[in-house]
Amino acid sequence: MNDYILSYMRISKLYLILLLLLVVACGDRFGYSDLSTDATRPLSELTIESGINSVYNIAKNEKIVINPVISQSGKEKELSYTWEIDLKEVSYDATFTFEGEALGKYNCRFIVENEDGKTFFPFTVFVNSPYEEGITILSKDAKGNSMISFMQKPLEGEKGAFAAGDCFTVNNPDENFAAGAVDIVQCRDESINSGWVIVACNGGGENGDLPTIYYLNEKTFEVENKFTVAEFDVDKPLMFGIPPIVYPQTSYPVLCENGKVYDFSIGEADVIQPRKLQSTYDKSCIVNTAPTSYEILLWDKVNKGLALIYNGYGPYYCSKEYHLMLTDEKFKSLNRYNGRDLMMMTKIRMTDDQLNVTAGRNEFLIITQSVFQTISEVLYTDFWGYDFVESAYTFEVANTHTQNSKLTGPVGVETPCIANKTYNTLLFADGNKVRVWNYAALPNDLSKLMDAKTLYTIESEDAVITGFEISDDHKKTYVAYYEPNSDKELNGSLVVIDTDKGTLIEEFKNISYQPVKMIYKKK
Repeated sequence: MNDYILSYMRISKLYLILLLLLVVACGDRFGYSDLSTDATRPLSELTIESGINSVYNIAKNEKIVINPVISQSGKEKELSYTWEIDLKEVSYDATFTFEGEALGKYNCRFIVENEDGKTFFPFTVFVNSPYEEGITILSKDAKGNSMISFMQKPLEGEKGAFAAGDCFTVNNPDENFAAGAVDIVQCRDESINSGWVIVACNGGGENGDLPTIYYLNEKTFEVENKFTVAEFDVDKPLMFGIPPIVYPQTSYPVLCENGKVYDFSIGEADVIQPRKLQSTYDKSCIVNTAPTSYEILLWDKVNKGLALIYNGYGPYYCSKEYHLMLTDEKFKSLNRYNGRDLMMMTKIRMTDDQLNVTAGRNEFLIITQSVFQTISEVLYTDFWGYDFVESAYTFEVANTHTQNSKLTGPVGVETPCIANKTYNTLLFADGNKVRVWNYAALPNDLSKLMDAKTLYTIESEDAVITGFEISDDHKKTYVAYYEPNSDKELNGSLVVIDTDKGTLIEEFKNISYQPVKMIYKKK
C-alpha cells in the first residue's frame, strides 16, 4: 500500500514539473516573463505627484489647464486617463482644460490607470462672479463712448486692482454699448431671486446710438435685457430713482436733465409718462429702502417743496402735517419749504450699527435758501409721521444751521458730495480738491461751510472730481476724477483716502473714461 502511494506521488510530481515547463514555454511564446519572475515582481503602483489642486476658484469664462505629473513605482506601463465633472466623463486626455461657462460649484475627479491598477484624485472647481463686490465706475469719453470699470473687493492683506478693459465689452462681445452713459444702479427682485445692474445711456455718439436702458446680470455684467426709449431723444435721462430692492409691478422715476420725470416699469422693461411726479424737479434725488418699503425724495422746483414717494404713494410734501399733498387747500401755509430754493441735498450714509440705533430710519442733509436766509438741517427721510398711540403728528429736525444771507457757494445742487454719520461730515468736490464740513458742529451757522477746509487735493491741477463713494465702515472714501487735458485715452482715475484724516491710502491711475457715476456694488 505504501509503495502504491509513493509511486503515485512520484508520478504526480512528474506531472507537476511537466506542467510548469509547459507554462514557461507558453510564456516565452506569448511574450510573458518566466513564472518565477512574475510571482515575485511588485506591481507598478501609480502616484499623482503634482500639477493638480484640491480646490480651484476661477471667474466666469476663465480657463484653467490642469497637467498632472504621474509616477509609477515599477516598470512604466501604458497609462490611460479619465476626467469627470459631476460624475460624467468629459475627457480622456492627459491634460485637462476647464472653462468656466456658468457660475457654480463643480465636483470633479481625475482617474489614471495602468494594467496593474488605478488611482484617482477628487477636486472642486468654483466658478465665481468676476464682479462679485466692489467699486463700479460708469464713464464716457469726449466722443460719448461708454465704459464700465470694476475693482473687486480685495481679500484680506491684498491690494485692489481694476479688471482689465471695459467690463461691458469683455462680457458682451457681440453688443454695441450705446454712447452717452449717464447713470448706473444695482437692484434686486426678490420674487424671482434675481438682480441687475441697470445702466442708462443717452445715445448719440459716433454711431448715432439710440437712447438705451440695459439690464446687466449683477454678477457677470452680461446683457439680460435692453430696450430703447424714443422719448429720451427730447428728454435726456439724468438719474434713476430706483431702490436696491424692487417690485416687478411697481414703476420708479427716471429724472431727466430738463427736470421732467418718467415712470420706469422694472417688470415690463418700459418707460411711460408719469402718473404722480408731473411737476419739474431739480437735478437731485435721494433713494432709501427697507425690507418692506422704499422712499424717493425729489425737490419740486415749481411748488417749492421737498416731495416724497413712499411705496409708490404720493407725492407727499415735507411739513408738520401727515401726508400733505398739493391738493390740500392749505398747502402754501403748511409746506415747510414754501418760497425757498434748493441749494443741495444728500443722503447721510450710515453703518449697519447706526441704522440699528435709528431703527432703520435714514437721515438726509438738506440746504435751502431764500433771498435773505440760508438753512442747513438734518431730517429723517420719513419726514412726516403719525404717532397712533398718542394720536399726534411727529416731525423731527436736527443739526440746524442758519445764515442770514443767501449763499452763492461753495456747493450747489449738482456738486458731487457724500455725507457720513460716523464723523458727521459732508465731503464735496471743488475742482481738484476734496473739501470737508462738519454739518453737526457748533456754532449753528453756515460760515464754516463757506470756508470749508481742504481735506485732500488731487496732484493734477486740472483734475475734476466727479463722484464719491464710501466703505461700509466709513473709514475709506473713494474719489473719482478725470483730467480733461490728458493725452491718455483713459483719463479717469480713482484715489482712496482716509475719510477722517484725508491721507492717501491707494491710487488707481487711468482706469476709465471721464467718470459719470460710481457705486459700490454689493454681493
